Amino acid sequence: MQTIRDAQALVGMLERGELNQEMTEKLELVVEKLLDHSNEQPKATFKGSLSLVLNFVIKNGVIEVTADIPPPKLPKIPRKTSIYWAIEGGKLSTEHPQQHDMFPGPRVIDRSQQQ
Repeated sequence: MQTIRDAQALVGMLERGELNQEMTEKLELVVEKLLDHSNEQPKATFKGSLSLVLNFVIKNGVIEVTADIPPPKLPKIPRKTSIYWAIEGGKLSTEHPQQHDMFPGPRVIDRSQQQ
């Protein structure tokens, strides 16, 4: 008689090892995506997760174990931020509404003074 003494052995045996292989592949995917994002933006923090759900049913001393691996949560790349100011009428402005432009409009260049 073979007894299972720990969770690692149980997970390794479930579905004749196929569950373990699938978990390994999904783990590699999450880590790969985290590393890719971290390399692109080293100062940012990225998160991901991987879950394993084990369901147990017992009937007449026989336990059935079924596993589920929900889709992993992969890290999201933060989108860039754009800054605008809200102005009357529900509009957006690219300029601060209370600051005036010191040099409005295009300037005329006097070429006679250039050498």
